[in-house]
Amino acid sequence: MFRLLKTISDLNHLKIIARKLANRATLGDLFLIKGELGAGKTTFARFFIHSLFNKNLVKTPKTIKSPSFPILINYSLVNFEIFHYDLYRLNNYIELIELNIIENIHENITLIEWPEIILQYNQLDKFFFINMKIINSNKREIEIKHTHIKDFDNDF
Repeated sequence: MFRLLKTISDLNHLKIIARKLANRATLGDLFLIKGELGAGKTTFARFFIHSLFNKNLVKTPKTIKSPSFPILINYSLVNFEIFHYDLYRLNNYIELIELNIIENIHENITLIEWPEIILQYNQLDKFFFINMKIINSNKREIEIKHTHIKDFDNDF
């Protein structure tokens, strides 16, 4: 994997990072977001989804919720959907298969929180990997990697 960014971030910087990634996102992009509880995975996803709505000139949803309980929340845009998964409650590969994640990726933009179970089965060949670590109550270490992209015009 190729490192695109490693930085210490506050909430405002996280919003900038999410916006810049969303502005560069294309159909078929997959973002795996890993981090301990409270690291900011859902906050990042909210910023990212909000930015995609703005980029596509579509009114943003009133709320962008965590998919912890439903496992998936999808947001429709003009020509594609954003699939936002939270795999925290999945216990095994069979539950993962039932979600049809792989089929949904190709013509949409997908964010997956708690991606450890999908990474165990190595079915993905191209994705962004965002790792978030808590530094303190206001700061997070953010590391973004990609499986294929070597240079990402890093201006975060």
